[in-house]
Amino acid sequence: MTVHHLMLFFHVLGVTVWVGGMAFAWGCLRPAAKQLPPAQRLPLWAASFSRFFPLVWAAVALIALSGIFMLLETGFARAPRAWHAMLLTGAVMIGVFASIWFGPWARLQRAVRLEDWASAAVAINTIGQRVAFNLALGVLTIAVATLGLAL
Repeated sequence: MTVHHLMLFFHVLGVTVWVGGMAFAWGCLRPAAKQLPPAQRLPLWAASFSRFFPLVWAAVALIALSGIFMLLETGFARAPRAWHAMLLTGAVMIGVFASIWFGPWARLQRAVRLEDWASAAVAINTIGQRVAFNLALGVLTIAVATLGLAL
């Protein structure tokens, strides 16, 4: 096993945690949580994200560090175009996640703490829109990473 293989493992692990977590939140938790009244639904989201978002930061670190390592090891000029596309889409995804963390996530936590369900609902809707965008971008990035190398 080479260092490259280890970096590839960390890269795929990070992507699995992040994109898989978004898929679960969007496709499973969101529809189930809609059945609950706001006083139960919104604290559930806050508690779920308080556990998931630190994992996302860890995944971001794994993905970024391993990806940059592999890109530097190969060299920018020799790297496949798909890698350059992954670098771009990954940077956008990190930016979107940061916009969630520093914006509506902070507002959701505050609103839930104050039991301000109307403000919490606005925050969770914004988070949901951004997660949906990031999930789509994550799936696109996986397609580029796998299918793009075949082009």
